[in-house]
Amino acid sequence: MKNILITGANGQLGNEMRILSVENQEYNYFFTDVAELDICDERAVMEFVMMNDIQIIVNCAAYTAVDKAEENLEFCTRLNADAVGYLAKAAEVNKAEFIQISTDYVFDGTAHVPYLETEPTCPNSVYGATKLAGEQNALTLCSRSMVIRTAWLYSTFGNNFVKTMIRLGKERESLGVIFDQIGTPTYARDLALAIFAAIRQGVVPGIYHFSNEGVCSWYDFTKAIHRLAGITSCHVKPLHTEEYPTPAKRPHYSVLDKTKIKNTYHIEIPYWMDSLQSCIAELEA
Repeated sequence: MKNILITGANGQLGNEMRILSVENQEYNYFFTDVAELDICDERAVMEFVMMNDIQIIVNCAAYTAVDKAEENLEFCTRLNADAVGYLAKAAEVNKAEFIQISTDYVFDGTAHVPYLETEPTCPNSVYGATKLAGEQNALTLCSRSMVIRTAWLYSTFGNNFVKTMIRLGKERESLGVIFDQIGTPTYARDLALAIFAAIRQGVVPGIYHFSNEGVCSWYDFTKAIHRLAGITSCHVKPLHTEEYPTPAKRPHYSVLDKTKIKNTYHIEIPYWMDSLQSCIAELEA
């Protein structure tokens, strides 16, 4: 029975991994957040991995407050880059497989066709730059590393765009949402399923992309959220990016090509609106 360490267990993806672990009982799990294991403490990480003979590490922990990251470079770097290096080193010493979750923000968003894993990276935010540094640490320091870039993550857990738009849709008569930033929402449950596929089949080192299928803008996403949640009293109007300035610059286009992960692990990825419907149904239940 392999021992699996899942960090950031109280976050969106960590919670989904916890739910799916019930259906994957052939493994022994260690679910940790900062209270159980401070991954910014290099010695603590090494001791935990060695003492518990961890054979697979899934790092779901990250500093994801994109705008606040612009003013918190030091802590963002520690959690998104340095801590990844500590986990990767420990994995290498114990001959463990390492799965690191990354982001579409490693790209600048100037493309017009879905990004392949081989495309040059060019982050234009602190968040994106620190996540890219984390990718590099994972791949350099652990020979069994798999990096999964994802985008627009949401779930029934924590704070996310879906839950915020449902709340605002019920509170306000009108709402402005950006329409000129294009990407693909990702239901964290679907990403967790893909991670388990990699765990079961064995990690094939390298970089992979994962989001749900299809393409939309934040405006389209909001309209779908409101329709599926039965919200009809809130008028959603489209905004240009410059009408809603933020401290961190967002990619205008961050659609990811998922061919590699689908072919490698023989998985089918759901359409984004179908997964959104499943998530909202669970929220309402």
